[in-house]
Amino acid sequence: MPHEGRPSSHPGDAAPADRRPVRVLVFAASLRQGSLNERLADLTAAVAQQKGARVDRARMADFDCPPYDQDVERDEGLPAGAQRLHERLVTADAFMIASPEYNASMPGVLKNVVDWVSRFRPQPFNGRQALLLSASPSMVGGNRGLWALRIPLEHLGARVYPDMFSLAQAHEALDASGRIANATLQQRFESTIECFLDLVEASKHYRALHKQWVEYLGEHPNPATDRVEHTAIDAG
Repeated sequence: MPHEGRPSSHPGDAAPADRRPVRVLVFAASLRQGSLNERLADLTAAVAQQKGARVDRARMADFDCPPYDQDVERDEGLPAGAQRLHERLVTADAFMIASPEYNASMPGVLKNVVDWVSRFRPQPFNGRQALLLSASPSMVGGNRGLWALRIPLEHLGARVYPDMFSLAQAHEALDASGRIANATLQQRFESTIECFLDLVEASKHYRALHKQWVEYLGEHPNPATDRVEHTAIDAG
């Protein structure tokens, strides 16, 4: 994706001097320590920081929740794991998730916490920029799981970046230092992150940017089902 109004950069370049810092939450949707997606999230966080972002590196275990149950919500409130993800989302301008593919879909633990966090008001996914990544030993790199993950995030109003990075044969693709061994693929990875950060910065500082989220857009208004929220982004 070409840049407009900013010189192109190359792997190893410092962050552009004119970039205004953006805050990015980064985590992997895997509970296993040392998983391929944890390693990809580590690399994502390092590159984003190199490109000038302020990175909040989280772990899926930070957001552990019981299975969603409206009776539990009514009687006990929202669980601590959902509260932690909510707090870190609302202090971020964007989020990046490295998610494994489980049976051609997203991990259940991730869908569960998304369902819990969607119960907060205002709903924190609405209007936030998101970048989805995956790593897998397979030839498709876990890409089918990312398509499944887009559905609930986009439904909740997240602005999911069109380009998704799926690292195929990841068990062989990452070198001992945690970088992608193939230099061309590493450059494409870094370029994707830089383009995403440019978009986050633009969306954060465009004064006239307002967004309305209607859960069921086009459905007849009904107080029993309506969820309508508005967001406004101030240039600050």
